[in-house]
Amino acid sequence: MSRKEFYILFVDLLNDIYSGENQLIDGLPHLAEASTNPKLKKAFTHHLKETKEQKKRLDEIYHKIGEHPGDDKCEAMEGLLSECTECIKHYKKSPIRDAALIRCAQCVEHYEIANYGTLRAFAKELGRNDIADLIQHSLDEEGEANKTLNEVAEGGIFTSGVNDKALNS
Repeated sequence: MSRKEFYILFVDLLNDIYSGENQLIDGLPHLAEASTNPKLKKAFTHHLKETKEQKKRLDEIYHKIGEHPGDDKCEAMEGLLSECTECIKHYKKSPIRDAALIRCAQCVEHYEIANYGTLRAFAKELGRNDIADLIQHSLDEEGEANKTLNEVAEGGIFTSGVNDKALNS
């Protein structure tokens, strides 16, 4: 693979992440509204603010490399957010829905972590440590968002309001 082809791959991944972040900016308010757990609502609201900042960082990267975001839609993020929507439709507002939303949100976080990690490695390979540093900031935020979701899940969300007999049958 030539350096030019590798750069094109980098820009393609950048476009994918950019599209995904834009979709997430639209989707996170719905997740916050659909949840009942105050800590989960707060996690979604906080991550929305971070996601907007991540989008700004991506805009800065585009500026640094003299590129513009592509028009392609991130199909993976579209699918992940579609799963979130299905959980909202399938489960009534309850701790069970919150648990389902945590699972869906962690799938989103893991997807973002994987892609930001790859994008950072590609930036370094291209000799753009300045860009890798910007990406690292977003990668750190995604890791913290995932950690927060774990903390909410482990803080009793699954058993609060759930009939213990249902768990044991």
